[in-house]
Amino acid sequence: MMKFQGSHILSVSQFDRDAIAKILDVSAQMAPYAARQKRCTVLEGAILSNLFFEPSTRTRVSFGTAFNLLGGFVRETVGQENSSLSKGESLFDTAQVISGYSDVIAMRHPQMHSVEQFAKGSTVPVINGGDGANEHPTQALLDLFTIQSEMMHYQKGLDNLDIVLMGDLKHGRTVHSLSKLLSLYNNVKVTMVSPEALRMPDSVISTLENAGHQVIVTDSMAGNLSCDVIYQTRIQQERFASKDEADLYRGHFSLNKSVYQQYCRENTVIMHPLPRDSRPEANELDIDLNDLDSLAIFRQAQNGVLVRMALFALTLGVEDQLTQYEKDVNWHTNKR
Repeated sequence: MMKFQGSHILSVSQFDRDAIAKILDVSAQMAPYAARQKRCTVLEGAILSNLFFEPSTRTRVSFGTAFNLLGGFVRETVGQENSSLSKGESLFDTAQVISGYSDVIAMRHPQMHSVEQFAKGSTVPVINGGDGANEHPTQALLDLFTIQSEMMHYQKGLDNLDIVLMGDLKHGRTVHSLSKLLSLYNNVKVTMVSPEALRMPDSVISTLENAGHQVIVTDSMAGNLSCDVIYQTRIQQERFASKDEADLYRGHFSLNKSVYQQYCRENTVIMHPLPRDSRPEANELDIDLNDLDSLAIFRQAQNGVLVRMALFALTLGVEDQLTQYEKDVNWHTNKR
């Protein structure tokens, strides 16, 4: 079993099936706290430094919320221009200083492998919140937790999964990390729907194929969306050289209710890492899908809090102490 306590969480490559099962199990234990049925103060007095050097809303707030729900304090730096990195300080030096103020650090940075570089200078655990187009391990874990949760309604699991990955698969770090995790399971069919120019990197395809899984690469939605799960992604404009280049591909793989009813199974689960681009020229997930029970994108986002709570508990070694620090919720809430 992987040693979590005191460890950095940098890549999904760190995990085997046993480690993932542990993370998903602890994540499920966090549900009463996220639903405000109980509150937990197991990390009272601990400090998270939330360092987001690239724009983020959901991931940044999710990390902070997760830490707060366990009783900890959050300190934030948003934007590289607001940090000493803009003055020429190295990632190593920044890590040495900030880790002295913190018990754990969550970090997002636009450059690939930058979080790993930062972690070498940190004296406390560092959790990768996304490093360029490379990886997004916590997103992949929450995606896996969501798939597992959604499939339970149909007496299915993560083995024998039939999943479609669609959109910008070249730049979408979420699908890179998710594919690597899926490779650990059995008999997975992965259909990759994208323009040729935005196809999944060969290294990710090879990881799945070498694990014995069926991989279909196509540029057509017709006949390829009948599956357990569709994981839609947006065009990652920030990874292109210009907006004009991104616009060449925007809106080519839009999923709406008409397409869903024509090509998908009755209960095909729809996922998306968010934000979805709802502008008319993009509209990768139409709002006419909002009334479908199978649209899991908001449940998926909420699951991010559970998984990040679990990672904080595991890296700080308190996962077995949760119930000892439970308290009643004494304020009004509609979450229960």
